[in-house]
Amino acid sequence: MQIADILDASRIVCGVEKSSKKAALEATATLLASASDSLSQGQVFDTLLSRERLGSTGLGNGIALPHGRLKNGDMTIGAFVRLKSGIDYDATDKQPVDILFALLVPEESTEEHLQILARIAEKFSQADLQTKLRTEDNIEALFALLTG
Repeated sequence: MQIADILDASRIVCGVEKSSKKAALEATATLLASASDSLSQGQVFDTLLSRERLGSTGLGNGIALPHGRLKNGDMTIGAFVRLKSGIDYDATDKQPVDILFALLVPEESTEEHLQILARIAEKFSQADLQTKLRTEDNIEALFALLTG
């Protein structure tokens, strides 16, 4: 599975003004829930928050990969959020997070979940991509960067 299979340009937002991890996760949950009429923002938020309670999904370098498995989910969904300024996210390097790529997978998709997380983490570890994701404001260009 590729990022293009799970991400739609309608689930890419920039300049989001949030001042806390909880608020950023709420905004991210709203974006993910927009992918399907069968999803509610509250259900998605609870899923993301439950995973965060196990340990921060902040990777370092200002990037977080909030994710979770959704009971009764039937598709894998991604969303990209760029915050206006970094927030405390309990990341491994203690740096503020300003980029979130969220992933929601069906509960039984364990192997797929791990594979896509690894692929996204590897992609987001590229310093040149990080710079472009922080400076590009055109949604279609961001979509191309994320899926290319």
